[in-house]
This record gives sequence, structure tokens and C-alpha cells, in this order.
Amino acid sequence: MTTTSARTAPTTRAWITAVFVAFTMSGLAIATWLGRIPSVRDSLDATTFEMGLLVLGMAVGSIGGLTFAGHIVARVGARRGVQVASVCLAVGILFAGFAVTFGWGFAAIWIGLVAFGFGNGLVDVSMNVSGAAAEKAGGRTIMPLFHAAFSVGTLAGAGVGALTEALDVPVVLHFAVLGVMTCVVMLAAASRFGDEHRYDEHEGTETSPAPVQLTRWQVWAQPSTLLIGVIVLGMALAEGSANDWLPLAMIDGHGLDNAAGSAVLTVFLAAMTAGRIAGSPLIDRFGRVPVLRVSAAVAVVGLGLLIFVDVIPIAIVGVVLWGLGASLGFPMGMSAAADDPRSAALKVSAVATIGYVAFLAGPPLIGFLGEHIGLLGALLVVFVFIIGAGLASGAARETGAAAETLRKRRTRGSGSGTGSDNGAAGARGAARGQQADATRSGGGEPRLQADRPDHATDDTTADPASSGGARTDR
Repeated sequence: MTTTSARTAPTTRAWITAVFVAFTMSGLAIATWLGRIPSVRDSLDATTFEMGLLVLGMAVGSIGGLTFAGHIVARVGARRGVQVASVCLAVGILFAGFAVTFGWGFAAIWIGLVAFGFGNGLVDVSMNVSGAAAEKAGGRTIMPLFHAAFSVGTLAGAGVGALTEALDVPVVLHFAVLGVMTCVVMLAAASRFGDEHRYDEHEGTETSPAPVQLTRWQVWAQPSTLLIGVIVLGMALAEGSANDWLPLAMIDGHGLDNAAGSAVLTVFLAAMTAGRIAGSPLIDRFGRVPVLRVSAAVAVVGLGLLIFVDVIPIAIVGVVLWGLGASLGFPMGMSAAADDPRSAALKVSAVATIGYVAFLAGPPLIGFLGEHIGLLGALLVVFVFIIGAGLASGAARETGAAAETLRKRRTRGSGSGTGSDNGAAGARGAARGQQADATRSGGGEPRLQADRPDHATDDTTADPASSGGARTDR
């Protein structure tokens, strides 16, 4: 066992690094589009409601990508999912860029955004499934850091977008350079992904039967799936409404020009990045539920400052608080959905699909309201969903192995032998500790116990060898 752990530790580090790169490139791709929304509106001479319908094209594509992602990842793996998605992202953004620059019209841009959105939905599930497995291989909470890497990518993309807006760079040139670059880098990164399916191989014994693999519809029927989906829905709307509307809200509501409006989006994304970097130790210490509740409160306060205070510096403070509050909801929802690795692909896909309803219904709803009461007033809708996310936060409570890991961190401190070291020694220590725990308590692989009462008493006895062996590479 020691030899196996030592041999696989470098692969785990490479896998984690590759997931970081994939998240970063995904964020860069998204922000490449978001940073040029003012220019797109000017080129189309579109109303706020028409821009909402245009952004809806990306949401429609994303829902399609999410719908098929669970099946694609379960069948061919997260590596192939990311590779297919990277090509869709590049093709979509390139087509949209040509349509904007050469005046092909609203429908052509919409088609490009559908393809772009499909790639975005597929890469979202694929990255999160692989990231959750890499998190288990590394033995410590790193999912918020993966999403921080996404925010770094969006921050860089928004900065480039603001610069290209200021320099009046043609949209097609901007999209072509960034689209090809992100595609190539993402393809290379995905080739270094590990096999996430190794965590769902669990041999049954007479006293510890192998859990039955859930179907897509069984996953959707679980109350925890729906409640985690509410969390992701509210926080996705908090994040997505800023991505879609913050530049225009600052332009129309606070009187900034196009470049300054894009720059405020950069401030929001910087706050998102900082929140995700700082969030990992907070989650390790306090758990997901308290952090989610505080995050929701901070986001509501920040959004209120932006909407109700007509002083630009205070509004920007509100943007910062909004970004900090919205930063951890999506990654914590993805981690909660992936607590059971055997159903991770399908449950992450289901939860992400619920979350993407925010991107499907949010843009036209906010755009329609913005036509009548202004964009700042329309953002009041986001309040309701953030509050709903805070109320549903209990569904993200750690279960199975994640709950045991949190308990150990609280009692022993973050420097204990719970896998904080990514090297071979940390992997060996975590595996031995988990095998010993399984021997004492009869715990096997983590189960969706809350949703599967028929297995609620399965953990009275277990085979230590099979329990420990399933986690050798942690």
C-alpha cells in the first residue's frame, strides 16, 4: 500500500494542477464574452430586453450541455468531457465574434452563443466531477480554490475585455485570439486528468454490500439534490446577474462609460477570487453551512448598497461585498453534490442544471424588469433567491467521509493527519487513518444515507480491507 501511494502521489499533484488550469481557462473563456457585452449592444443598437434575449442564447446552450453532461462524463469520463467542451467553446466564441464584427445580425450571434453555452455547461460538470475526485485524492478542501482559479480566469478576461473596449479592438480579433488559446490550453490540461471512476469501485462483502449505482432519475428524486439545487440556484443568480448586467447597470444606473462599467465587473470578479481563496480554510474550520449563511447575508448587504446608494464609491463597496458573498455558494454546492463519488457525475449534473435555471430565466427577467424600472431596481429579484439559498443551506451539510474529515479537523486542527499534505506521506497517513476508522466503526465508502434509508444501518460492520483499499490514493 505504501508503494502504491508513493507512486501515485505525483500523478495526483499533476491532476490537481491540470484541474486548476482547466478552471482558469474556463473562466477566461466566459469573461472574454462578458467583457465585450457593451460593444455587442452598441453594434446591434439593442435595448436592454433584447440584450437579455441575446444572453438567453448562452443559457439555452448551457442547459443543453448540462443535460447531456452527466451521461457523457459517466460514460467516457471527465477528461473527454473537458476536451469536447473546449472545442465547443472555441467554435462558439469565434462564430459569435465574426457575427458581431461583420454584422451578421442578432440571430447569428445567438447561434454562436448557443454553441458556446453548450461547451460551458459540459465543461462545468466535467471539471467539477474531476475536481471533486482530485480533492479526495489530495485529502483536503480545494474545491473553492478550483473555483478561485475560475475567478482568476474571469478576472483576467474581464481585464482584457476592459482594455480592448478602451482601445476599440475589433471583437472578432479579441475572440479569435482568446478562443484559440483557451481551447489549446484546456485540451492539454485535460490530458493530465486522473481517473475519477476509481473512487466508485467498491467490492461488496457479506457484511458490507456494494451500494447500487443510482440512475439519473433516482438522483433527481432525492430531496438533497433539490435543496442543494436551491442553494446553487440562488448563488448562481447572484454571480450570474453580476456577470450579465453589472457593467450595464453601472453605465445606465450610475452614469459610467463603457470602459468604466467593464472595469467595475473586474472589481466584482476580484472580490469573487479573494472570497474563494479565503474560503477554503473557513470551510475546513466551520463547515459549509455556517459559511453559506454568512455568505448569503454579505451578498444581500452588498447588493443593497449598489442598488440604493447613489454614490459611486459606496456602490463599488457594495460590488465588493456582493462578490465576496457570492463567491463560495457554487463551489460548496458542487462539493456537497459530489460527496458520494459513485453518483457524483449525475448529481453534479442535476444540481448544476437547477443552478443554470438562473442563467436561463434570469437574463430575460431582469432585462424585462430593467425596461420598466431600470436595471438597478430589477436586481432586487436577486435578493429573493439569495435569501432562499441561505435558508436551504442546511442541505449542504457534510455527509459520509466529508463529515468525518470535518470532525477530525475541528478536533485535531488543520495540521493533523487528515490529508493536509499532498505528498506521499500525507496520502499514506490518510489511508491508514481511514482504514483504522473503518475497522473501529465499520464505516465503508460514504453513502447517501439521508436519501437512502434502506442503507441507513449498513455501517454496523464492514470489511476493513475493502474499506481502506478504496481510499489508498488519498
